Order: sequence, then structure tokens, then C-alpha cells
Amino acid sequence: MERRQAIFELLCKRRHEKIENLMFAFSVSRRTIIRDIEVLTLTYPIETIRGRYGGGVKVADWYHPNRLSLCSEQMQLLKKLAPALEGDDLSIMNSILSQFSPR
Repeated sequence: MERRQAIFELLCKRRHEKIENLMFAFSVSRRTIIRDIEVLTLTYPIETIRGRYGGGVKVADWYHPNRLSLCSEQMQLLKKLAPALEGDDLSIMNSILSQFSPR
């Protein structure tokens, strides 16, 4: 459903949102937003938050949909090259490996 995809994209951009704000943004009822969120949680790492003022919804901290990833052959090659590096080069290689490694 297009609305659900739009909700997910909005959550990815804002990272956290209140149910009331989603209701207003999509001109739907609270129940509709809750139902949409329930469906989205089956596919995406979305978490609901209980709160004194209605709670909210957020995308898991570790999830970044636009993050680039390396194929397994590229990761294997980088891991083979890493032991041959020293100093700053090794630090840079390790940061690349940690940034692109699957979580």
C-alpha cells in the first residue's frame, strides 16, 4: 500500500514520530495508523514506544535504508588486504570494514 510505504519513508527520514503527527500527516484515524504500523513491523525494524503523551514509533537505531553495502567477495578481499596494512592505513581499512559489515 502506498500510504504504508510513505509512512515508512517518513519514519526513516525523521527516525521517530508520534502517532498523532502521523495521523495528521496522512489524514487518517489513529486506528488506521496503528494498523499500518503493525503491518510495517512485519517487514521493517520499526519499534513502538509507550509514553505518557501517546507514545510513538521509531525506526531501529541500527537501520539505515540508504546505507551502501559491499558484496561478500568485496568484503573477503578487504579482509585479506587488512593484515598487510599498518598505522593510519590499517585504521582506515578497519573503519571501512566496520561501516560496511552486515549487522
